Amino acid sequence: MRRRLSGRTVLLGVTGSIAAYKACEIASRLVEHGASVIPALTRSARELVGPASLEAVTGHRAILEMFERPVPPEIEHIAVARRADLFLIAPATANILAKAAHGIADDWLSTTLLATRAPLLFAPAMNTDMWTHPATRDNVALLKQRVALFVGPGSGRLACGTEGEGRLIETSAILEAAAMALTREKDLAGKTVLITSGANHEPLDPVRYLGNRSTGRMGHAVALAALCRGARVVVVAGPSEVPPPHAAEVVRVETALEMRDAVMERLDGADVFIAAAAVADYRPETRHQAKMKRGGGSLTLSLVPNPDIAAEAGRRRRAGQVLVGFAAETDNVPDHGQGKLQAKGLDLLVANRVGGDGCAIGSDESEAWLVGAENGPLSLGRLGKDALADALLDAAAARLAPAD
Repeated sequence: MRRRLSGRTVLLGVTGSIAAYKACEIASRLVEHGASVIPALTRSARELVGPASLEAVTGHRAILEMFERPVPPEIEHIAVARRADLFLIAPATANILAKAAHGIADDWLSTTLLATRAPLLFAPAMNTDMWTHPATRDNVALLKQRVALFVGPGSGRLACGTEGEGRLIETSAILEAAAMALTREKDLAGKTVLITSGANHEPLDPVRYLGNRSTGRMGHAVALAALCRGARVVVVAGPSEVPPPHAAEVVRVETALEMRDAVMERLDGADVFIAAAAVADYRPETRHQAKMKRGGGSLTLSLVPNPDIAAEAGRRRRAGQVLVGFAAETDNVPDHGQGKLQAKGLDLLVANRVGGDGCAIGSDESEAWLVGAENGPLSLGRLGKDALADALLDAAAARLAPAD
């Protein structure tokens, strides 16, 4: 995500929702990912969060009023409107949505919304009845017609004590939406990308299972990169430390057999299939219905092979699909990757080194080779998983048949 946020200027508009206090966390996370954040607070927002807090987090003076004296040139509304790469309004009240929809410009933030040509991203936060009111729904629909973007709201317990839709969505979802909004190249628009992610848990008894160390970081990186490039993304997700992006369609599974069934059910509808999960090669032959008791001697488990999901996809592929696999190897990494690519009938394969200090599993970086069906392994060196995700999607997009 840092690749898409670093060096970009984000105008963070904070309006008078009780969730305004979360703006400090949002700003902090944006800055952490390398963005330059300019905070702007409405009069109501200042009743809920202090400008000094946002100034400390962002390192920029907070913009408060239209006619401040003196007005530094760098915060004059036209200057900011032209300089910002993204206008993020979080939290966004029903009031600011109504102003933006109808062109009302009665303070600094609403005036600058009219002046900017940067993408607009709203993160609504309000009472459920306000969010579902026909006036608010009409305003949201009108803004979407003008290509404004929305993330959330979430559902849960609200400040007014009721349960329902209207909560400010999680900060992670807002950052992902910001990354998507800031990506101008949409070379996967209209395409469906099906991704497996995470590990498998193969039950031994009601308490124990066989698993692996996969965290889901690579699957998350690929899914987010595909979303940023305009694709519809479906993630078949096994247990993982890092969840799939909020904007992805997620199918939850645990075992390799469940993952295989979910993939095959959706394979025909995918333009690109990326097998990023660490699928369990074996499962216990017997799944005990009661907890196995500890004994005094050794224990021998009988294991049976799981299906090879990538290889089955290679056999069942339809014309025009692009299939991408992953291989985790401890030695002879590019050679083993080349062999797996050919054996499984894939178009591309990412071969990662695992084990030792450079292990890809659980890390934000990977030493990787990109293997194509028509050429030998290409060393990508050691790179972040976000960069690796874009590299493999570049190669996959180049292989897709041109749209009709």
